[in-house]
Amino acid sequence: MNFGGYRNRVAWVDLSTGQTEYKPIDEEDARKYIGGRGLGAKYVFDNGPEVEPLSPDNILCLMTGPLTGTDVNLSGRIAACTKSPLTGTIVDSHQGGWSGARLKWAGLDGIVFKGKSEKPILALVEGGELTLHDASDLWGKGVHDTVLALQEKYGEKDMSVMTIGQAGENLVTFACIMNEHDRASGRGGTGAVMGSKNLKAVVVKGVHADRPSPFDKEGFKEAHARGLEQLMDEAVVTSPKKGGVSVYGTNVLMNIVNAIGAMPTRNAQSTFFEPHEKISAETVNETILVGNPTCHACPVACKKEVEIKQGPHTGLHMESVEYESAWSFGAMCDMDDLAALAALIDRCNDYGLDTIEAGNALSITMEATERGLLDGEGLAWGDSDAMLELLRKITFRDGIGDDIADAPARAAEKWGAPEISMSVKGMSIAAYDPRGIKGMGVAYATSNRGACHLRGYTPAAEVIGNVLGPTDVTDPLEVEGKGKLAVIFQNVHAATDCLDVCKFATFSESMDAFAEQYATITGNPMDADGLLKVGERVFNLERYYNNLIGFREGSDYLPERFLKEPSDGPGSKGHVCELDQMLDEYYAERGWENGVVPESKLKELEII
Repeated sequence: MNFGGYRNRVAWVDLSTGQTEYKPIDEEDARKYIGGRGLGAKYVFDNGPEVEPLSPDNILCLMTGPLTGTDVNLSGRIAACTKSPLTGTIVDSHQGGWSGARLKWAGLDGIVFKGKSEKPILALVEGGELTLHDASDLWGKGVHDTVLALQEKYGEKDMSVMTIGQAGENLVTFACIMNEHDRASGRGGTGAVMGSKNLKAVVVKGVHADRPSPFDKEGFKEAHARGLEQLMDEAVVTSPKKGGVSVYGTNVLMNIVNAIGAMPTRNAQSTFFEPHEKISAETVNETILVGNPTCHACPVACKKEVEIKQGPHTGLHMESVEYESAWSFGAMCDMDDLAALAALIDRCNDYGLDTIEAGNALSITMEATERGLLDGEGLAWGDSDAMLELLRKITFRDGIGDDIADAPARAAEKWGAPEISMSVKGMSIAAYDPRGIKGMGVAYATSNRGACHLRGYTPAAEVIGNVLGPTDVTDPLEVEGKGKLAVIFQNVHAATDCLDVCKFATFSESMDAFAEQYATITGNPMDADGLLKVGERVFNLERYYNNLIGFREGSDYLPERFLKEPSDGPGSKGHVCELDQMLDEYYAERGWENGVVPESKLKELEII
């Protein structure tokens, strides 16, 4: 394959034997699935849907896209793709920072791990080669100590570490892969799959000077300039140093979402969090903000570095108080202590736990305690010290933590109250209540990896008003048209996840801009419709994989609470989520039969 942007080199590593084989990317696969999430999904699909997630036969793919590590805006992403131990579905989970870019600069498009090492091991990537090294001395360490130890050993300059903490080692089903202390492939338990293989870390050494050159250098300069102009538009939320996401970070949404009655609170028993301002981005900026770090090729700089200077968490320096994390430990757990919030997030980062799933786990435990379902190991609403202790128990599978480590949804079922798990397909919701943002309801229900906001981020249209550039806000309480809206966002995000660029790029840059940059980087002709067709193909491939496992009719649902218990928050008071109506519209738009991809659609998309 002679496309630009790629290294045309993927390392296939058998950890059982210690052997590594380097394979080129099939050109037909590159045309149909591009890279990142798309190629990762294709490799996972080809490995077979019946594989057990934590068995040596499951594969873990760390995949870049053809735009990763180039000069394209927000192109520092890398996708972790596997079969999820949390949900049993296919899963892809992306992280920012520099690891994706450096992997490309180090000469690889991706790594596919299979098998299981007899002892803890790490992979070192440098100069297009991958070597395996003993990591027994790192096993048992948290993420922060692991990163520091590897920086001391291999040098901090031009180096990235992707690693698991103790949660991944102990096979917690919502363990993450972390890099650079605070960036995560957060959702779906990719860290548990890594731990099941005794793979502690992947160290990548690569320099910017070794980035791939565009196929059409002059054409790319023009295409990139047009994309950058769209990103810099002061009307978009990502506008550097002017837009809300750049100035305040993702947590700019705290006050906004709360105001429209779409903030899941006290395990979604309410849709409004009264003390929201105490944990808002505005309060973060006024009280604890100390820096604005960023990722490769990103002028947005949404990360907000903070330091706690008083109280029991004095001296804590971390990055950062993200919206989803602030909500999960804040509103969802009825906790409004900003310093404690930072400590909870940092503890998850060090253990290698998904903060969204962890916050949901704590809130489920709180409601179970409130209902009198737990004997002796309960958790009171808002008790931050006890919350920190329960995170430890989950990570080390101690007592009640062992139940939760197997999945919050399974724990709720074991406790006799499956209805208190705000999850779909075993994955818990994010920080948007579908009673106040209706499109999020159908997006949660139909996401191929569970109740995820990032598979089809309808709040971009329903709350923010930045969809591939400045747009009018769609009424979040309107039901009609939301099935179609979810399909559009799912296809857009699947396509850009293949490239692999940050979701925030889609708030400003058009699909024409992405297609033009892809075409000039790779030399493969592409327009916006073609790119959206790739997104549709990838989403349908994932759904087909899930169908083959057994996720078929009736697998797209929401927790009953959202369907039957009216919202109490201002802006959405009295509303429930009318999922059935949106699902009918969604399935008609997809051409599916009650959640199942028909053979005709698979042939149309050239999947079979």
